[in-house]
Amino acid sequence: MVSKSAVRSKVLVVDDEPEAVELVEFNLRQAGYSVVTAADGADALNKARTTQPNLIVLDLMLPEVDGLEVCKMLRRDPATAAIPIVMLTAKAAEIDRVLGLELGADDYVTKPFSPRELVLRIKKLLQRDRTSQEEQDKLNFGDLHLDVPRHIVSWRGKSIGLTATEFKLLTVLAQRRGRVQSREQLLRDVWEYNNMVDTRTVDTHMRRLREKLGPASKFLDTVRGVGYRFVEA
Repeated sequence: MVSKSAVRSKVLVVDDEPEAVELVEFNLRQAGYSVVTAADGADALNKARTTQPNLIVLDLMLPEVDGLEVCKMLRRDPATAAIPIVMLTAKAAEIDRVLGLELGADDYVTKPFSPRELVLRIKKLLQRDRTSQEEQDKLNFGDLHLDVPRHIVSWRGKSIGLTATEFKLLTVLAQRRGRVQSREQLLRDVWEYNNMVDTRTVDTHMRRLREKLGPASKFLDTVRGVGYRFVEA
């Protein structure tokens, strides 16, 4: 039986062996997942950034850019840093497993593998990721409170009226607190790269957002020449 959570989840499968891709893709689709595929490291990085999958199944021995390097690059990019990664590889040595997990993989499966077990591990990781997301629905920073599902921001118990875009901008920064978000990244995640929008619009919205937040604007930091970040004062 296909779960509702599976239908909503997209998995990027990265492997240069067509047979392996076909096997994993077939079993994931049978379980109700949407599947995107890539055959090399460069294509994997591109599709991870453009399709924003819920999880990535990543082979290590890839042409162009190997899997370990892909994993490192995904973890360094704020747009992909939180995506769960399952390494699926023929490298079964303990040192390879340890290295993969140290570089940021969430799970490590060796070939030959059981498709049923792989799907089960993916399901568990996605359930954990959703729980983590639910914990992000209510964000509290001292006297500043964000209720994401209800679109409510309050400071010392008093509600602050924000537009939908201002609220989304604040939420994105708060959920990625401590990490610098470039103007281009914010354009993609908040405005979804509307063709009518340029980077100056980000600055304009930030200025208005700071004005509305008043004392709470202390949480918003400008990183000159780069972008913005949310700092826990």
